[in-house]
Amino acid sequence: MLKKERYQLFVKHFAAKQPNAETELHYNNPYQLLVAVILSAQCTDKRINQVTPALFQRFPNANALAEVTPDIVFDYIRSVSYPNNKAKHLVGMANMLVHEFNNQVPSDIDQLQKMPGVGRKTANVIASVIYDAPAMAVDTHVFRVSNRIGLTTGKTPLAVEKDLVKNLPEHTIAMAHHWLILHGRYICVARNPKCSICEITHICKYFEKHYKTKEISDVDNFIKIV
Repeated sequence: MLKKERYQLFVKHFAAKQPNAETELHYNNPYQLLVAVILSAQCTDKRINQVTPALFQRFPNANALAEVTPDIVFDYIRSVSYPNNKAKHLVGMANMLVHEFNNQVPSDIDQLQKMPGVGRKTANVIASVIYDAPAMAVDTHVFRVSNRIGLTTGKTPLAVEKDLVKNLPEHTIAMAHHWLILHGRYICVARNPKCSICEITHICKYFEKHYKTKEISDVDNFIKIV
C-alpha cells in the first residue's frame, strides 16, 4: 500500500467514526487548558481532571495564580507527577501570562514556548485545540500509533510531527491529533495492542508484520503472543 493511500484511508475512517474527537482534559477557557496541559506531562488525563476542579476554584485566572508561591500550588497538585517542578512552572507561566501577554494565551507556537513548562508538544496542543491551527502535538500515543500504522517512520517526536503535518490534509491535522491519541489510549495500547477489535488493521503495518507473517488464523491467539 502506498503511503498516500494509507493516509487517505486513515482520514476516511476516523472522519466517519470520530468526527468530533476532542481532548479528554476538562477546561472552560484557554487559561484552564494551558494549566491542564502543563500538568498532564507524564501523567494521565484522568488524574489531571481529578486535580483541576479544586485548583481552578482556588486560582480561577492567571492573576490569582501569579500572586502565590509554588509551595501553595503544590498542595493542590501533590498527586500528579513531578509536583514540585510543575508548581514552579504554573506560577512562572501565570506571571508571564499576566505581565508579558496581557492575560491572553498566545496562539503563536514560539511565543507559547517562552513560558515555563511549555514545550513544543504543549504549545502545539494549545494552538490546535484553542485556535484550531494545523499543529500536531506528538506525545507517546501519537508517536507509537503513527509509527505502528505506517504513517511515519520518524525516530523523534519532531520528525513524526513534520511527517504528519506534511502528509495529512491541513484541515484534518488538529483533529488527527485526537484520533491518534484516543486510538493509542484505548485500542493501540503500548503493550498487547487490541488488534482483535481494531477497525484499521487493513491499513496497519504493525498488524501486517506481526499477524500475517506469522500465519496465525485466530487473531485472539495472535494477541496473546505479541
